[in-house]
Amino acid sequence: MARIQIKQVRSIIDRPERQKRTMQALGLNKIGAVREVENTPAIAGMVAKVGHLIEVTEL
Repeated sequence: MARIQIKQVRSIIDRPERQKRTMQALGLNKIGAVREVENTPAIAGMVAKVGHLIEVTEL
């Protein structure tokens, strides 16, 4: 599987609880936080739901 780098670029303050939990599941908790993960269908779905809060780079 391909790996992707996910970086949080916007705050989760005043976001719905579902989006906050998705960000937590991705391992992001602060602006500027970066995680490298496998691009599985589950991760791709989470990325799609919070795409307005993150920046994605393919590795």
